[in-house]
Amino acid sequence: VQLQACGGGLVQAGGSLRLSCVAYGSIFKINGMNWFRQAPGKQRELVAGITSGGTTSYADSVKGRFTISRDFAKKTMYLQMNSLKPEDTAVYYCHADIVPLPSSLLQSSYWGQGTQVTVSS
Repeated sequence: VQLQACGGGLVQAGGSLRLSCVAYGSIFKINGMNWFRQAPGKQRELVAGITSGGTTSYADSVKGRFTISRDFAKKTMYLQMNSLKPEDTAVYYCHADIVPLPSSLLQSSYWGQGTQVTVSS
C-alpha cells in the first residue's frame, strides 16, 4: 500500500492550488484520510481531515479557505486551497488509515511522500 501526493507548486498570495493523494495497492478499506503540513523549523501539523463517512474537520488557520474531499471509487483525496497566504508555505503530506488485503480488519497508518507548496508575497 502506498500514498502518492501531487499538486504542489509555487503560487502568489491569494492564489489557489489543488492537492491530490492517491492510494495504491491491495486495499480492503480506507478509513480516515488527512492532510498534514510541515513548515521549515516547525512541527508537522494537521491541516484537514475527512472520515470514511465524509465528515470533515479543519485547522482554524485554514477554515473557510481550504476544502478537503475524497473520491471513494478512485481512492483519492483532494485539498482545494484558495486565498493562499505566505504562511501556508510548507511541505504537505497526506495520511490515511487503511485496512490492507488480505483483510484482518486491522488498520495501519500510511504516509505519502509530501508535496511542496510555496506561496510568495
